[in-house]
Amino acid sequence: MELRRYDPTDLPEIYRLFYDTVHQVNRADYSQGQVDAWAPQEMDQARWEASLAAHETWVAWSGGRIAGFGDLGENGYLDRLYVQKDFLRQGVASAILRQLEQSARQQGCRRVYTEASVTARPFFAHWGYRVVKKQEKPLRGQVFINFVMEKIL
Repeated sequence: MELRRYDPTDLPEIYRLFYDTVHQVNRADYSQGQVDAWAPQEMDQARWEASLAAHETWVAWSGGRIAGFGDLGENGYLDRLYVQKDFLRQGVASAILRQLEQSARQQGCRRVYTEASVTARPFFAHWGYRVVKKQEKPLRGQVFINFVMEKIL
């Protein structure tokens, strides 16, 4: 596996990975209506392009394809961390997380925080993140339970 910076040509594959992960992995913890709202079939390309370009985005590359990606926004906000289902439990998310935490330190951040799904909460807890609060977030007519989690660097 190789970690590298995001390239705009990665966007279609990244969105497909995001869509598939939400619909196949997160579906275990969320309803069909929720995953459809979370990851719609049609990508808002302009929004995704702007977000990934504005953030420090890393891509894990393995076997000729993107195995996972993650991005760090301002002030240590870990916006997304997704792994393709065939690469789960192979260290992909952990490698991306370590890179994003290192980047946050280099930016002078004292903490990294995220809004972890029910699915991702145990992963973040394993790496030393603590729940700050449980929240219910509305999105496209659905309400999602997730957890604000943080790690002091």
